[in-house]
Amino acid sequence: MRHGIVLFTSDRGITPADAARAAEAAGFDSFSVPEHTHIPVHRTATHPGTGDESLPDDRYLRTLDPWVALATAASVTERIRLSTAVALPAEHDPITLAKTVASLDHLSGGRVTLGAGFGWNTDELADHGVPPGRRRTVLREYLAAMRTLWTEDEASYDGEFVRFGPSWAWPKPTGRIPVLIGAGGTENTFSWIARHADGWITTPTDRELDEKVRLLRKAWDEAGREGEPEIVALAGKPDREVLAHWAELGVSEVVFGLPDRSADEVTAWIGRLAGKLGLVS
Repeated sequence: MRHGIVLFTSDRGITPADAARAAEAAGFDSFSVPEHTHIPVHRTATHPGTGDESLPDDRYLRTLDPWVALATAASVTERIRLSTAVALPAEHDPITLAKTVASLDHLSGGRVTLGAGFGWNTDELADHGVPPGRRRTVLREYLAAMRTLWTEDEASYDGEFVRFGPSWAWPKPTGRIPVLIGAGGTENTFSWIARHADGWITTPTDRELDEKVRLLRKAWDEAGREGEPEIVALAGKPDREVLAHWAELGVSEVVFGLPDRSADEVTAWIGRLAGKLGLVS
C-alpha cells in the first residue's frame, strides 16, 4: 500500500513546491492538491461535511490553481506522483485542460494522476455553465474528450456538452493518465467509476470501507473491467490497525492531509508522520 500527502493549498503557509519536496524526501509516494475556482458568497449547496451552507475551513476561499501548484512541485521533485484530490474538470474548457494536464505529465516525466470530482458546490458549477443535475454527464463527456486528445493523432469528439472536429494536439501524455473519482461511496458512484474511470478516492465521510470496497469490485466485474480498481483512502491519524486492515482490503494508497500551519511546522509534521509509518526515504 502506497502513502501520500494532500496539501489543502492556500495563499498562506507552506508552498506546494516545499511541501512536495519534503514529502518526497520523507519517502511518500504521492503529493495531491484540491481545486475550487471560486466560492460564491450566496449558496444553496450543502457542504458534505457541515451539512449546511457553512464551510469548515476558510482555505476553500483561498485555494491555488491545482495545475500551477503541481507544476511548481514538479520542478523541484523527481519521483513523487503529482495528483489532484480532487480537481473539477467540469469547470474548465476540456480542450485547454487536456493540454494543461498533458503538458504537466510530459514535463514531469509521466507522474500525473487526475483525481476528479463531480462537484458538491453546485452554485460554483452553475457559474461555469454546468446545468443543474447534469454534473456527471458533463464530467463523463469531458473526460472522454480529453482522453481522445491524449491518445489520438487526429482527435475529435461529438457530444452534448463538448464537440470538436479532427484536431492535432500535442504533447501527448507520457503514458496513460489514471483518472480516479473522489465521491461518496454509493452503488451509483461505483457503477459510474467502473464505466468511466480507473478507481475511487474516498471522502472524509467514508469511514467503514469493507462493504464499499465489495460494492466497487462488484461494479467493476459487472462492467467487464480487467484487473482491480485503484482505491485511494483519505486517512486521519496513522492508526496501525486501520491501515493494516485497509491493506488487506486492497486499498492501493492511503493519503494524509497536512495541517494549516507554518512552513517549518508542516515540514516537521511530514517527517514525524513518515517516521510513524516506517517510510524509507
